[in-house]
Order: sequence, then C-alpha cells, then structure tokens
Amino acid sequence: MLLAVALIYTSFSASTEAKEPSQIMAAGTGTYEMTGEVVRGSVQHDGSEGISFRVVDRKGESQALPVTYKGAVPDPFRGGREIVLTGSLKGGTFVGEPETLITKCPSKFTTQTNG
Repeated sequence: MLLAVALIYTSFSASTEAKEPSQIMAAGTGTYEMTGEVVRGSVQHDGSEGISFRVVDRKGESQALPVTYKGAVPDPFRGGREIVLTGSLKGGTFVGEPETLITKCPSKFTTQTNG
C-alpha cells in the first residue's frame, strides 16, 4: 500500500504543466516547459544547427515571445504549428534546451462547417 501511494505521489509531483508565452513573460526567470503556436513567417535559420522564431499563446491573444533553439528540428515544424519546448527566459528571449523541441501535429479529426 505504501509503495502504491509513493508511486502515485511521485508521478503527480514530477509532472509540470506547460506554460504559455504570456505566463512565462509574467513569471520571469526559471526553467519552463513552454507550449504555444509558432508565428507564421517568423522562422529563421541561424547557421547550420540553430533556428529562431516567435511564439504566441495557443489562442493567439498574446505578445509574441522570441525563441532561439539549437538542436534537431522535427519535420512537421513550421509556422502555425503548436510546439512544446523546454528552456528559460534570458534577456527577453526564450532559449530552448537542445533536443527538447516537440511539434504537435494538427488533428485530422476537426469539424468542418459548410458556408
């Protein structure tokens, strides 16, 4: 019984909720898992292994947060896609940790309205 309680406690306390760009800008220093939408047209390649881009809250209602990242870039990464990235805020720019960029693929099960 004690082992089960310890496992449940560990699994819940180890998980962190991803924060959106507006929450990270308000919180300031620290390491965060960020989720948001890549601003279309903002992706720039910086040399052979780095990229920079801007991210807004998933509902697009926030100021764009500049992001730099060095590491493997997933194939579906592009403007308009949702991402998850671990990193920290440095000088007003979110600096992603290498190999932590995840691109969420859009759902193919969306409702379509006729109009």
